[in-house]
Amino acid sequence: MIHPTAIVHPDARLGANVSVGAYSIVGPQVEIGDATEIGPHSVIEGPTRIGRENRIGSFTLLGGPPQDKSYAGEPTRLEIGDRNTIREYCTFNRGTMKDARVTRVGHGNWIMSYVHLAHDCQIGSNTILANNTQLAGHVHIGDWALLGGFSGVHQFVRIGAQVMVGGGTMLRQDVPPYVMVAGSPPKALGVNVEGLRRRRFTPETIEAIQRAYRTLYRSGLSLDAAQAALADQATQTPEVAVLVDFLKTATRGIVR
Repeated sequence: MIHPTAIVHPDARLGANVSVGAYSIVGPQVEIGDATEIGPHSVIEGPTRIGRENRIGSFTLLGGPPQDKSYAGEPTRLEIGDRNTIREYCTFNRGTMKDARVTRVGHGNWIMSYVHLAHDCQIGSNTILANNTQLAGHVHIGDWALLGGFSGVHQFVRIGAQVMVGGGTMLRQDVPPYVMVAGSPPKALGVNVEGLRRRRFTPETIEAIQRAYRTLYRSGLSLDAAQAALADQATQTPEVAVLVDFLKTATRGIVR
């Protein structure tokens, strides 16, 4: 399963049925799980751990050093879960000592061509990052989020679960769970209802989330007052509690 022109370091650990395409390089301190496929002309540097059944396209660079001027060769790492699709020309950097020391990608993500994940990004599971999405350092993205093509995200921004970001949007503030945003500057456009339906949220839960959205975005309340009102709503709906918890930890303000 290793092409004759590929170079795999003796210290790399490859699981069963791993394939490595032509002219690809797998360096030391790299671990690759069973049935993962690596396309031609790709480079994987360590320390990097990649799970099972991933599909990694051509000309990707995974596990390269962070693009951070303070980085001095410390043993940071990249971790990628299972069943991810990572298309051509993607670049994922390792973490830094400034944060958790790891850039992490969960399971079942669909990551299209030319996506960049900078140091210390934390990507959940089942996300979609469309072509040319660019994430600066320390960005967190929740499960099932969708970022349209040519999206850009400023460092330290957090994007909640079930969020939809329109193509070409440049985010400099956090996006709460369930919200759709788009534009320049970005604006909240409502609840990602279709995404919630696909995830089999009940109509009652969706209505509770929409009521929470109206409280946060349409009531005219200050952010503090809206959070107090949402805390009452959260006692009835756990999904609203997720929104409340997100707002408590927002550090860059929210798109509002």
